Amino acid sequence: MKHFGGNVCSHILCNGSMSMSETEEATTFTPDLLDILNGVPHGIALLDQDLSIIMMNRFLEAITGYSGEEVRGIYCDHVLHSSFGRNAQVFREAFETGVASSAEGDILGLNRKKIPMRFTVTPVTDPREGRQALVLVLEDITAFQEIGRKKDMGPTKGLLGHSPKMQEIFELLPVLAHTDSSVLITGETGTGKDILAEAIHEASRRSKYPFIKVNCGALPESLLESELFGHMRGAFTGAHADKHGMFQLAQGGTIYLTEIGDLPLPLQVKLLTVLDDREFFPLGSQKKVRVDVRLITGTHRDLKQLVQESKFREDLFFRLNVLRVHLPSLRDRDGDVRLLIDHFLQMFAASFEKSIKRLSAQALRLLSSYHYPGNVRELRNIIEYGVNICRGEVIGIEHLPPYVLADTGKAVLPKSEGGQSNRLETGEKMAQEVVPESPGNASSWSAIEKKKILTALMQTGGSRTEAAKVLGWGRTTLWRKMKEYAL
Repeated sequence: MKHFGGNVCSHILCNGSMSMSETEEATTFTPDLLDILNGVPHGIALLDQDLSIIMMNRFLEAITGYSGEEVRGIYCDHVLHSSFGRNAQVFREAFETGVASSAEGDILGLNRKKIPMRFTVTPVTDPREGRQALVLVLEDITAFQEIGRKKDMGPTKGLLGHSPKMQEIFELLPVLAHTDSSVLITGETGTGKDILAEAIHEASRRSKYPFIKVNCGALPESLLESELFGHMRGAFTGAHADKHGMFQLAQGGTIYLTEIGDLPLPLQVKLLTVLDDREFFPLGSQKKVRVDVRLITGTHRDLKQLVQESKFREDLFFRLNVLRVHLPSLRDRDGDVRLLIDHFLQMFAASFEKSIKRLSAQALRLLSSYHYPGNVRELRNIIEYGVNICRGEVIGIEHLPPYVLADTGKAVLPKSEGGQSNRLETGEKMAQEVVPESPGNASSWSAIEKKKILTALMQTGGSRTEAAKVLGWGRTTLWRKMKEYAL
């Protein structure tokens, strides 16, 4: 593995298209890979399968105080003096799965001070001989952590991502925070619109005042108007006392109206007046209330389409759409799935006081190919489910929700006789293909039987009686097996 030097790495970079002699004779410009890496403002190292250093760039040499020649063949942790002890497993899994992954930790710099780093590992292969190596990129995240300490949050209070689209969001956040203009956040359900709205508030000058969230689609029109603007005693049946609305409660801070596309037309007129005049009449009152709030709205619907259908006021749309941010779906965020899996796994393992350390290579491959219609919220729920179900240290595919197997298997397995894919049946077939039922495998008959119980329960809406019938068991047999598998 230690032959992954400049020439071989250049060969990798050129995708194995030319030999060294051909390269020398060619008229194309083919610089040495190390020269290219030296121009990157991040620490970069190439590691072999034993996690020993093959080469590293000038930036990393400056951090560690060692030259690349001195450390060649030495285990990376002995050079970087990092928290690799807990991250080494992540790096080894990159070899197993072929999927890039990320983790965070510290390294000791030349001055013996800890430097917080984000480690990103990407597996590469020598196209001539099939040997594998890891490209390790170290990104200094000191600045991000300083922001987090000042605001008691991460760079965006729960929004994580390395993908280019998410980096654009992170770069835009300071611009959104240092203004009082209205912000419209769009994106599919589960992409994190609420989190971004709160992050904008926390990073703004209004952070010491309230952040109030109201779901415009959760209440009927009569109650929603009272919720937003308040009412006076006797304004309607049941109004036994004066009540402040959310706009008043958010005084000085930020009010976030989620699902703004569901706001009824009469309230759209009143909201437009509030935005223009900064004042309104509570229900049943003849006295105006003046407010100073910043408005952020969010929706998963196409407001332009609603305007064309006369379901949303055009003047309000333009008033809300001063600053606009679109959160990408999870399937459009290249490389972020693994980062989020690691984050949620650590969070729930600590929250539930479990010793779960990682996901199996099969489970990682499965989750990497899943399409996530519910986006980040769905991935979070999948990991929470797995942490609850798993009784060991490794989450396997038998610990994932059955519908994940079903949906992942739909595109690759044949349809049933009726021409429609049976999602639950497909999931079981895929489970049998992905998880061999060998006695030595962790996913042996017990795991398969456990999965069948979970599938039957989902199929019957949680009814044990009906699930027992589907499985062909007595109700007491099902109860005994559920107790045995701690379901």
